[in-house]
Amino acid sequence: MRARMSGPTTSSRATTRAKPATRRNTLPGRLSPGMACDTAFRIIARRHLDAVIAQHDGTCRGDPEALHQIRIALTHLRTAIRFFSPMVDDALRPNVWAELRWLNGQLGMVRDLDVAIERVVAESGDELAVIAELQQWDEKRAESHRLLARALQSARYRRLVEQTSTWIESGPWSTRRSKETIRLRRRTLAEHAMERLTEWETRLLKKARRLRKLDVEKRHKLRLLNKRLTYSIESLQDLFAAETPTKHKSILKQLRKAQRALGQLNDDARGQALAASLNGAGLGASDRFLNRKREKKLLRTASVAYRKLDKAKPFRSSDLAPGSEPEV
Repeated sequence: MRARMSGPTTSSRATTRAKPATRRNTLPGRLSPGMACDTAFRIIARRHLDAVIAQHDGTCRGDPEALHQIRIALTHLRTAIRFFSPMVDDALRPNVWAELRWLNGQLGMVRDLDVAIERVVAESGDELAVIAELQQWDEKRAESHRLLARALQSARYRRLVEQTSTWIESGPWSTRRSKETIRLRRRTLAEHAMERLTEWETRLLKKARRLRKLDVEKRHKLRLLNKRLTYSIESLQDLFAAETPTKHKSILKQLRKAQRALGQLNDDARGQALAASLNGAGLGASDRFLNRKREKKLLRTASVAYRKLDKAKPFRSSDLAPGSEPEV
């Protein structure tokens, strides 16, 4: 169970609730291999932006599960933008990206504290020294959550939702008339997806071969690449043929195993940094997140997962559900 945030803060008000822009395009409910990439991007991006909005109120109330889910939805949305580059690389994309990155930073601090406190509680029991230490963590978390709630109720957050929604629906990327931009928008999702998934999987496995030699920062970058590939496959679930579920699930299984192991290593590094930053936390506070035996075990888990992934056959167009004509 995730740690509960200390005390409720000001709840979101109906007058400050962000709403997506009016959607002029009626889209299919599911992805299909023959679908044009511009349609596919709108479907995927809409889904994840809607998921962000759906978790807004719970996150403002201090629900750690809502916080976890809004971060997942936001990462899915950012991954979709990366996945469909360069098609969506227009003059507005840098600003959209910067605002999504700002929101991710606001959410990240509270989530890091949640995970760190959960770890301290799980490993320490009822020791008096630990109870005193946790009070400092709780105070820091309460302060961080107040700042997060303020950000989520701000005009900047409302603009982010409205502008991102407008950009997804009708940004400059969707109307540029050069031959190349038209080709990218009309390209089938199956063709683009196979090329991008193969490219990202190849890059991931190449970097993963050096996993044990990577420092904390490079290991973090590997984790982000792993997450990018995992979330892209999840967003494309509609595409995979019912006749080939085993391969699809096997790839996701190994990616998720590696993701969990690398995520725990990253949580340890973040927890150590947070503990060291808390004034008066004591010299031993950051040591709670240093465990060489645990690190070796997690690295071994990730390495095994990558070896199994490397042995799997690469993505092929035959893995997809029967195609259809490109849709507009």
